[in-house]
Amino acid sequence: MFKWKDDFSVNIKSIDEQHQELFRIGNSLYNVVSIKDGIDRYDEIMEALYEMKDYAIYHFDYEEKLMKDNGYSKFLKHKRQHDAFVNKLASIEDKDVDRKQKEVGMELIIFIANWIENHILKTDMEYKKYLNNKGIS
Repeated sequence: MFKWKDDFSVNIKSIDEQHQELFRIGNSLYNVVSIKDGIDRYDEIMEALYEMKDYAIYHFDYEEKLMKDNGYSKFLKHKRQHDAFVNKLASIEDKDVDRKQKEVGMELIIFIANWIENHILKTDMEYKKYLNNKGIS
């Protein structure tokens, strides 16, 4: 579901590695939701959701510090997108996951996949050249 391609690279090793970790977490959530054995997967779904949220916060803080420290002009716009992602993950109700695991899980996977792909391929690519030109790689 979440497959890293060179197109996602921002030519900054630490950020590429962090993006790859987001892909790994997304895949782990997809794998849990995709199991068709009728077993309650609430705990596993919530664990993956919390891991995604926590890691996203870590990654966003890192990326934002890099942008801010280097005077990136679109920092605030970028940060708003990060905040919206975290807020969306935080807004998912435990009770909804418990009652409708597959439905909420698949909606979450689609949201994360679309967001990661669009954010990295569009918004992150906007800072790629700027930060690379500052010698950050």
